[in-house]
Amino acid sequence: MKLQAVQSTIKMPSQAFTGDVYMTPIYNGTGPSRMTVALVRFTPGARTNWHSHAVGQTLHVTEGVGLVGTRDGSVLRIHAGETVLCPPDEQHWHGAAEDTFMSHLAMLEAKPDGSDPTTWLEPVTDERYKTANQAA
Repeated sequence: MKLQAVQSTIKMPSQAFTGDVYMTPIYNGTGPSRMTVALVRFTPGARTNWHSHAVGQTLHVTEGVGLVGTRDGSVLRIHAGETVLCPPDEQHWHGAAEDTFMSHLAMLEAKPDGSDPTTWLEPVTDERYKTANQAA
């Protein structure tokens, strides 16, 4: 058994996020495990850019209310205690609703070759985000 210390919280870069987003790494898999877990906190209106994960992603909301959107226009309103499964290579975004904070545990696996499991794309436009808030 091995204890892994929690790392410091960092502010996420504006190249991949809109608004203020903070991430605290919880676990970075080593050895046979390739799982990575982080606590991500979004301020009201903050969100990720469009992105995908080669092996998929699981989000478990720990507080607040958020949104998850996909390229086909589907939007889920997510609440504390709910878990969302994002399939491999599905282009999506997620973040806080416009009037509340939202935190989630983000869980994903690295690819077997060790390359970056996330492909970052363009920002979600303000218009698309506002439409998602109204629709969800």
